[in-house]
Amino acid sequence: MSPFDLTGKVAIVTGGNGGIGLGIARGLANAGAAVALAARNEAKTREAVAELEAEGGHAFGVRVDVTDEASVQAMVRTVVGRFGRLDILVNNAGINIRKPPEEFTLEEWHRVLDTDLTSIFLCSRAAYPEFKKAGGGKILNTGSLGALFAAPYAAPYNASKGGMVQLTKCLATAWAKDNIQVNAFHPGYTDTEFMRRARDEVPGMHEKVISRSPMKRWGVPEDFAGLAVFLASSASDFVTGASIFIDGGFSCT
Repeated sequence: MSPFDLTGKVAIVTGGNGGIGLGIARGLANAGAAVALAARNEAKTREAVAELEAEGGHAFGVRVDVTDEASVQAMVRTVVGRFGRLDILVNNAGINIRKPPEEFTLEEWHRVLDTDLTSIFLCSRAAYPEFKKAGGGKILNTGSLGALFAAPYAAPYNASKGGMVQLTKCLATAWAKDNIQVNAFHPGYTDTEFMRRARDEVPGMHEKVISRSPMKRWGVPEDFAGLAVFLASSASDFVTGASIFIDGGFSCT
C-alpha cells in the first residue's frame, strides 16, 4: 500500500468550501479520504460537496462557527457520527481585516484572533479524543507569510499567524505521545477570493508579488493538495511541529 493512500481515513477541513481549503479537500478526497467540509456558508458548501462528488470523491458538508466552542464540538460529533472515526483535521478557516493598527477596534481585534488562532485550539482540542481512539491523527494548520513578514495593515492577522506557529509546536510536543502529528504550512500569495479582495484593497500588490516571486506567478489552490496529502498520510509520521512554506520561493528573496 502506498504511504500516501488515505483510503478509510476521515478528514475535517474547516473553511473547506472554497479557495485553499477546497484545494486541500480535493487532494485528500483524491487520495481516498472521506472529507467533511466545515464552514458557515451552507449554500457554498453544498456546491463544493457536489463538485467533489462529481469528481468521484467522498465528501460531506457540516455547518460550523469555528469561534464557538459548542459549534466546534457539535461539528466533531456530527462527523464521527456519520463516519465512525476522525483521523485528519485541517484548521484552515480564517479572516482578515486590513487597516492601520491604531484604527482597529477591540471587537475587530478579537474577531480576527478568535477566527484565526483560538479556533485552532478549539478544533484541535475537540478532535483530540477521537484521534486517541483511532490510535493517532494528523493536524494541519494553515498559516501565512504573515507569520514571517510584518504588514502595516494586518496587525491582528499577522499576530494570529505568528501565534499559530507556536501553538503548532506546543500541540506537537504535547501530543506526540499519542501518535498525533501537528504541522503548519504557510501559503504564499494565492489566487483565491480571499486574496483578490486584498489586491483590490492594497494598491500595487499584484505587481509587487510578481516582481519578487522567483516563479513569477501567484499560487493556485491546487498547489496545496500534494503537501496536504503528505502531511495527512503515514508518509509524514516522523514530521511534527514543522512549518513549511508553499510560496513559489517568495520567502527566499
